[in-house]
Amino acid sequence: MIRPATPDDVPAILDMIRELATYEKAAHEVRATEEHLRAALFGEHPAAFAHLAEQDGEVVGFTLWFLTFSTWRGVHGIYLEDLYVRPRHRGGGHGLALMRELAAICDRRGYQRLEWAVLDWNEPSIGFYEKLGAVRQDEWLKYRLTDEPLQRLAGRED
Repeated sequence: MIRPATPDDVPAILDMIRELATYEKAAHEVRATEEHLRAALFGEHPAAFAHLAEQDGEVVGFTLWFLTFSTWRGVHGIYLEDLYVRPRHRGGGHGLALMRELAAICDRRGYQRLEWAVLDWNEPSIGFYEKLGAVRQDEWLKYRLTDEPLQRLAGRED
């Protein structure tokens, strides 16, 4: 079963974020707290949204996503920040069900893009996405500013 997350789900979501970061060899980079997630997902102006996959009352996976906007198409889209299914539940259709839910949201709301990134070494996920018909966007390079470079660009002189 796929359902929208509730505030009571925040501890499980954070646990899965940590599990995903460990899988992606980046556990040391997780700084999110339950308070961060509650504010981002359920605050006055939510910045992100989450859906959970459940089996027999147990949370077995999640998606965390937010809205994007395409100037070329003139409409919103969804950026899938994280899709994670706990290892012992993989292969049971939960990832596909979560992706179908996001596609259905796009369809109902008139959004024209569902986008995400995947690590280049994550062959199981790459294979899964390509089976869905997703097209790799090799011509685009991703960039990111964080920490000190971001602060420096902002003019912070600490």
